[in-house]
Amino acid sequence: TTGPSSDSASSPTVESLEDNPDGGCHIYRNGYYGNSIAVVEGILEVNIIQMTSIQMTESQAENSLVDFVVTCQGSLPTDVCTVVSDPTCQVSKSMVCDPIAVTDECLLTIRRAFEEPGTYCINITLGDDTSQALASALISVNGGEST
Repeated sequence: TTGPSSDSASSPTVESLEDNPDGGCHIYRNGYYGNSIAVVEGILEVNIIQMTSIQMTESQAENSLVDFVVTCQGSLPTDVCTVVSDPTCQVSKSMVCDPIAVTDECLLTIRRAFEEPGTYCINITLGDDTSQALASALISVNGGEST
């Protein structure tokens, strides 16, 4: 059982009861324990605030490039992962993770390439050593143009 000690200290007391089947004796252990908890803020929220198609020349048109402008609240991220899936967000097509350096404000631009036109589900995850936060969007890529 666990409960407060009988003295005026606020440290909890732990009592442990063990049965000794050979001698029928009970062993009682009394003592104090302590622990510390570090509370970290973590990344609280991620938002995709803009998606912009990068215009390319005809000779560069094998991949459509899209810039995602992302903001976040809370602690500053150290890495970003982008998962591109089918329009239902069920079947993953690709995943790219990169380290990032955000200094004092969480506002970053992430550029991703799309090999063919279509509708995609985009999951952007920002992370640090203690937390992760995710934003999702549907994007339609039409041969160099996105909506």
